[in-house]
Amino acid sequence: MEMEIEEQGETGKNVMCQLTDPEGNHLGPPMYLPQNAAPKELQQIVNKLLNNEEKLPYAFYISDQELVVQLGTYLQKNKVSVEKVLPIVYQLQAVFRIRPINRCSSTIAGHTEAVLSVAFSPDGRQLASGSGDTTVRLWDLNTQTPMYTCTGHKNWVLCIAWSPDGKHLVSGSKAGELQCWDPQTGKPSGNPLIGHKKWITGISWEPVHLRAPCRRFVSSSKDGDARIWDVSLRKCVICLSGHTLAVTCVKWGGDGVIYTGSQDCTIKVWETSQGKLIRELKGHGHWVNSLALSTEYVLRTGAFDHTGKQYTSPEEMKEVALERYKKMKGNAPERLVSGSDDFTMFLWEPADSKHPKTRMTGHQQLVNHVYFSPDGQWVASASFDKSVKLWNGTTGKFVAAFRGHVGPVYQISWSADSRLLLSGSKDSTLKVWDIRTHKLKQDLPGHEDEVFAVDWSPDGEKVASGGRDRVLKLWMG
Repeated sequence: MEMEIEEQGETGKNVMCQLTDPEGNHLGPPMYLPQNAAPKELQQIVNKLLNNEEKLPYAFYISDQELVVQLGTYLQKNKVSVEKVLPIVYQLQAVFRIRPINRCSSTIAGHTEAVLSVAFSPDGRQLASGSGDTTVRLWDLNTQTPMYTCTGHKNWVLCIAWSPDGKHLVSGSKAGELQCWDPQTGKPSGNPLIGHKKWITGISWEPVHLRAPCRRFVSSSKDGDARIWDVSLRKCVICLSGHTLAVTCVKWGGDGVIYTGSQDCTIKVWETSQGKLIRELKGHGHWVNSLALSTEYVLRTGAFDHTGKQYTSPEEMKEVALERYKKMKGNAPERLVSGSDDFTMFLWEPADSKHPKTRMTGHQQLVNHVYFSPDGQWVASASFDKSVKLWNGTTGKFVAAFRGHVGPVYQISWSADSRLLLSGSKDSTLKVWDIRTHKLKQDLPGHEDEVFAVDWSPDGEKVASGGRDRVLKLWMG
């Protein structure tokens, strides 16, 4: 009886809380926490409960809002009832911090038509760009000058993709041909890969944790097919046919399946040994424009991380990449987000269900680009409604809208620590947004026309952008 009285007396000062991970798994039973507990104290508790040998940094969220003050202050400000158990989500943060980008370090001329795509290599040491002038260019990031001009395409280069082991670069053109390049020499590796009848809309490589060295990639095309190519055999090994209209985007998932999004409003999931259709994801009322995977960042970077470590063998690379993938994915299934011309997005867990987990609404115009943060915690979406929106990557719940662009937003990219988001727009500016404060961190004018392509290097040091003004800009912190 005494015990009960004591507990009741305590509840004035204490709050009954339940710590959970982002997937909703409880960390121990609910516990009373003092109202003066702040993130620092919560970090100590989580590290202790998880038996972490080194103390790791965590952030804490109450209904998608980061807790940055004492518990009591938060409860008062948000008028939260202490009658019920308060769920607090803990999320592991990147141990390293990326400096915000704030200045243009160089403007590199060279392309004679618009720059349509830019991409850093997985280790962040090289940069490639594709242009309407039919060339791919490789740039030396140390001297910030052009290194190689890769010629051979007969039409606009619409997309480029590095293999996650960094050994190959593939480009796809408006004529429907693909070309593989050796990034060390800038020379083509063999003849163009022919098969698609219309232009290439996307390229995605098989993850290095599934096969090293990297050999296979998949391309999507306006002709309605996706094709798997083997760069060693220099040919198409599987054609994925089934969409009734153009395939607009493609992703090769960490579990080995391929996702294709199409103007026929469906997303198809394919296995990759024979190219059989596994399932179809339906729900969108208009074209699917963009797909993003929760594991995308580790799939793109493979074994490379912010430390810049290089590897001697494909086996070692495969092993490290698998470890990074498993750690990133945890026990949860790989998640997929789709963005559409119907102004909405869907969050899926395709391995578990053909039905969407949630429908994400709020954009007033078509959703052009969707992208998961490297830690999988957030989804960002870019739209023709001039806004960028932020969503919870696990639940799909809306978190914040970033407004400031005065034209459609074409492309977005994340910093490696998931703390900053970059956007490029028709309004000729790049903007950097702070995920914690939901505010504009940096406005980066400088381009003379529309910015079509942006990328943030995996090592976090640089941002590249390109657009209608034909120049490539590099930005630093």
